[in-house]
Amino acid sequence: MEAINRNKTFLTLIDSETKTVILKSIAAHIGITPEDAYTEVTAAESEHLLDYMAEPCRTATSLLMQRHNMRGW
Repeated sequence: MEAINRNKTFLTLIDSETKTVILKSIAAHIGITPEDAYTEVTAAESEHLLDYMAEPCRTATSLLMQRHNMRGW
């Protein structure tokens, strides 16, 4: 499965509030808008979602991915 599918799939599995927190965290970490963060992490050439994140949201997201059996891609 390509990164676009993995990141996008995960973001569709979680509730909208959590998705917003994750995208705001990524946006703040790399200096873009949350909308641009979504575009970045779901692009065909995107990296693993956690590669865009800083602590403490990164660890929380990793645990959430594990709960959805999606951490070990």
